[in-house]
Amino acid sequence: MLDQVDAKPTLFLNPGGDRRLSQGHPWAYANEIRMDAAAKALEPGTVVRLVRVDGKPFGIGTFNPHALIAFRLLDRDPATVVDRAFLADRLRHALALRDRLYPRPWYRLVHAEADGLAGLVVDRFDDVAVVQANTAGMDRLLASVIEALDDVIRPVAIVIRNDSRARALEGLQTGVTVAKGSVEAPVSVIEDDLSFFADVVAGQKTGWFFDQRRNRAFVAPLAAGGPVLDLFCHTGGFAVRAAACGASAVVGIDTSEPALDLARKAAAANGVETRCTFRRVEVFQALEGLVGEGARFRLVVADPPAFVKSRKEVAAGLRGYRKLARLAARVVEPGGFLFLASCSHNVELGAFTAECAAGLTKAGRTGRIVRAAGAGPDHPIHPHLPETAYLKTLVLQLD
Repeated sequence: MLDQVDAKPTLFLNPGGDRRLSQGHPWAYANEIRMDAAAKALEPGTVVRLVRVDGKPFGIGTFNPHALIAFRLLDRDPATVVDRAFLADRLRHALALRDRLYPRPWYRLVHAEADGLAGLVVDRFDDVAVVQANTAGMDRLLASVIEALDDVIRPVAIVIRNDSRARALEGLQTGVTVAKGSVEAPVSVIEDDLSFFADVVAGQKTGWFFDQRRNRAFVAPLAAGGPVLDLFCHTGGFAVRAAACGASAVVGIDTSEPALDLARKAAAANGVETRCTFRRVEVFQALEGLVGEGARFRLVVADPPAFVKSRKEVAAGLRGYRKLARLAARVVEPGGFLFLASCSHNVELGAFTAECAAGLTKAGRTGRIVRAAGAGPDHPIHPHLPETAYLKTLVLQLD
C-alpha cells in the first residue's frame, strides 16, 4: 500500500480544536475540524495528516467526513507510513502483551485504540482469528490487516465479522466473510483447562466473551455445594465453570437455541452435563416464574447484552438494570451471591451501581459489594478514552 507522507491530505483543526488532542485524546470530532470543501470530498477512511491552525502537526490518522468522530489517531509522527509493516508492528506489540498475560492463545489480541489500532478488534481462538473493522478507516485498511495477521500469528483461518452496529454509524455495509481458510464448525475455547465452544461465524459478537474471563474465575467458586442460576447464559461460560467448581446444580437461561446447544456441548466436554440444565426462555419471564415458585440459588449470574446502545436509551436501560437486579436478588439465598454486569459503554459505573442498589431495595434485600471489576487485561483501557472501559460488573453478597 503506497502511503507517502507527501501524498496524505492535510486537514486543519479549528481554533481551539486541539484542546483535547493536546491532552492525549485520540479522537477529533467533526466540529473540531475545518470542514471545508476539500475535507468533505475525501473518501471515508482516508489516511490524513491533522495539523493545528498554525500548521503544527498532531499526527496521522483515518478520517471520515460523514461521522461524528471524524478523525481517529494512528500515530503522532506525521511521517509514519500506514501499511502492512506498520500494522504488523502494532500487532506484535499487542501480541507481546498477551503473551505475558496468558499461557495459551485464546484472548482478545487487539482492543482498538488501546492497542494503537483505532476501530480494530481481533479475537484469537488459537489458530483462528476473528476480525471486526468497526470504522471506515479500518475497513479501508482491511486487506493490509489480513496480511499483517498472516505475518504475525499465521492463523489457519481469518473470519471477518463486519456485522457490528458501530459500522452503521460509520456508513458502512455489514456482513460476515471468511477471508482465509474455512470454518465449518464451532471452534474450541480453552479457559483455565476447561473446554468451551464458540460459533465465530454466526454467534453473538465474535462468538465468545473473553472480557468476562477473570469475572468467571472469581464467581464460579462462590457457588460450590449450592445451586446456580445463569441468566443470559450464552454458550455457558459462567454456568459450566460454576459446575466445574462444584456447584450442585446449574440452570442456564437464554433465548438463543444455537448458543444453548454450545453450552450443552461444553457441559458434556467437561463432564458436568448431569448437573447442568439449559432452557430457552425469555429471561425476565423465567425470573418472574422462579420468584413465584420461591426458588433460591447460592449464585445468580446476570450478564445481559447491552441494554443501552445509544445515549438516548440511557434512562430506559437504567430502568432495565434496576428491574433485573430486583428480580434476580429475590432468588438469591441468604448469604448467597449476585453477579450483575453491564456492557453498555454509555452507562457510567456510578449510575449502574445506583440502579443495582435500588433494585436490591425494591426486592427487600440488603448486602454488600464484595467486588467491582471490569474486563480482563486483554481488553486494555486507553487512559484518555473512557469508552474503552465499557464493562462494569458487581459481585454482591446478600443477607
